[in-house]
Amino acid sequence: MDQGQQQFLEYFLERVKEDKVEEAKALFNETFKKLTEGNISQEEIMMLIPVAMELLKPDKVEEVVAVMSEFARDFLK
Repeated sequence: MDQGQQQFLEYFLERVKEDKVEEAKALFNETFKKLTEGNISQEEIMMLIPVAMELLKPDKVEEVVAVMSEFARDFLK
């Protein structure tokens, strides 16, 4: 996991429901592994968004959607 990915993960985990932290870590660790290996499509990343949103505290969803969308665009240029 590179520094940008680590920063994003820390940002995301601060906004996750307390009982969903481990699930979120596993989800993003797998996603970042695929990104690093070059084995992920834009479609897969976009499908990640609704799954990840279910892990968030309700008042943080809108904020994180914007950040995740930007993150996905940056990695799939």
